[in-house]
Amino acid sequence: MEATKILPVLKKKLAFLSGGKDRRSGLILTIPLCTEQTSMEELSATLDYLLGIPSEKCKARGFTVIVDGRKSQWNIVKTVVLMLQNVIPAEVSLVCVVKPDEFWDKKVTHFCFWKEKDRLGFEVILVSANKLTRYIEPCQLTDEFGGSLVYDHLDWLNKRLVFEKFTKESTSLLDELTGINENEKGSQAEKDRSSESNILPSFDPETVLQTGHELLSELQQRRFNGSEGGGGGTAWSPMDDELLAQPQVMKLLDSLREQYTKYQEVCRQRSKRSQLEEIQTKVMQVVNWLEGPGTEQLRTQWGIGDSIRASQALQQKHEEIESQHSEWFAVYVELNQQIAALLSAGDEEDLMELKGLQQQLSDVCYRQASQLEFRQNVLQSAHEFHMTAQDMSQQLDGLLGMLCADVAPADGAAIQQTLKHLEEKLKSVEGALQSLREKGQVLLDQMSTQTSFSYGKDVSIENKENIDHIHSVMEDMQLRKQRCEDMVEVRRLKMLQMVQLFKCEEDASQAVEWLGELLDALLKTHIRLGDDSQETKVLLEKHKKFVDVAQSTYDYGRQLLQATVVLCQSLRCTTRSSGDTLPRLNRVWKQFTVTSDERQHRLEMASAFHTAAEKILRESPELAEQMVDVEAYEEVETVGKGLLDRLTVPVIFPDG
Repeated sequence: MEATKILPVLKKKLAFLSGGKDRRSGLILTIPLCTEQTSMEELSATLDYLLGIPSEKCKARGFTVIVDGRKSQWNIVKTVVLMLQNVIPAEVSLVCVVKPDEFWDKKVTHFCFWKEKDRLGFEVILVSANKLTRYIEPCQLTDEFGGSLVYDHLDWLNKRLVFEKFTKESTSLLDELTGINENEKGSQAEKDRSSESNILPSFDPETVLQTGHELLSELQQRRFNGSEGGGGGTAWSPMDDELLAQPQVMKLLDSLREQYTKYQEVCRQRSKRSQLEEIQTKVMQVVNWLEGPGTEQLRTQWGIGDSIRASQALQQKHEEIESQHSEWFAVYVELNQQIAALLSAGDEEDLMELKGLQQQLSDVCYRQASQLEFRQNVLQSAHEFHMTAQDMSQQLDGLLGMLCADVAPADGAAIQQTLKHLEEKLKSVEGALQSLREKGQVLLDQMSTQTSFSYGKDVSIENKENIDHIHSVMEDMQLRKQRCEDMVEVRRLKMLQMVQLFKCEEDASQAVEWLGELLDALLKTHIRLGDDSQETKVLLEKHKKFVDVAQSTYDYGRQLLQATVVLCQSLRCTTRSSGDTLPRLNRVWKQFTVTSDERQHRLEMASAFHTAAEKILRESPELAEQMVDVEAYEEVETVGKGLLDRLTVPVIFPDG
């Protein structure tokens, strides 16, 4: 029976072997009864376990059983004594029942164990605790019976568990190691079969050996089984050579060391054998994966996507593929290091095989790595191509938005600024298209390169769909750019027309101002009529020229306003100032016409007056007044008065 199976029961300390001996050198078995009800089943199990510890020689000397009934009832004590008859009748030589001082006296008369000695098979005595030394030496009794023997039940139980654990593990380990070593001595077929099986023992030999050495050290220093006299403060446990033989532990340790040494040699030989097999297996695993699933992954990933998001998704997928390959490449690096180590210290017969494995592994890994790098470069170029296409598309959208928006510039400067901005936008689009073409060509050049996707065989990838997509994107961008250029040209013409419109409106206003200035000059400065006919004729000629200038100014303003109307119709907008300018121009012109006509009449009357007067003076300069032609004189007088009367009348404009 093992202590672990009844460990909770043993911890209750229902019975124990303190290590003490009676005068016949028999072991003392103590049963400490308590006030609580004692389970006879648990007590029986405890006794069975304790009686299995001593050797047969020790059992032959018999046991002295101390039943401590001071804290228990008489019927329990009696039941325990009777139970001893069934559990250990042959080994019990004496049973000492420790009784309380004044409690059982009357009941003892009803039951005398000495009368039952023949039937029980052992002698039973009732004794007080202070009189127990009559039968057992004090040094062999524990302190609860007034003795000096030191006993720690938990310490004993823990050491017992250690011993049993070591015995069980060492015995099992020894059998396993012996079997493994014996199998290694068999034929090669048996070696192969044994190498396929698990050669690891159930227990760690180093741990078991360490436990055994510690246990043996405890025994040899008598720390496990105590000193003879129980002194030194160390618990005395019933594990002397009679209860736990040191030779048993030493024999197990010697056997374990011997078999473990053989086992280590077996492991070294197997490790050497299996290391080559393991390397070869791993090499084939790497090669098979790279040439199989790894190559298939790359074979199916040939697209470049039709947008940034699609190309990013393909890049992410490629990163996942690279991650899977990286795990196998890490295995390749590790295998390469192992092969290099074996080549430096391997046998001659193994060198050729190892070199062949190393070369095969390197070729496959380098080939797959180049395929991954090629695919990564293609995807990176595709991403840049789509990024450039998107950037150009956004620029075209922005330019188209500007072209579709209504234009209402405030003046010519604003128009020039708008035209400059459009030119910059168009130039930026041109640069983006050029960049798109360059990146598209790089991508086409990469895809035109033939790559291999199977070991030792070149396979061209069908890139027609990708090539068509690249050309389609570039052509679409070219068409969009051309449409924007046409719209920019239309917008430029419209802007130039608006410049002309602003210029016409500005010049028309200027013509009105000039005409107003001519009118003002006519009213304020053109007032002289001349001192003679000759001067009057000169003034009259100047007046005609002055009127011609005003007429030209008026005609110029009318032409500008007509051009403004045409431009507004072309631009489909209403002019902001022509509606006011035309009435102002006509009003000023009418005022100027009235004023100039009045000036014309006055000059003509003045010319007639001077001509008539000069004629009279020229024909009769020396004649007296009465000798002058009366009719001629009256004519001069009439014209002179008429002129004076006209000069006194102000010029009245048409608007009053």
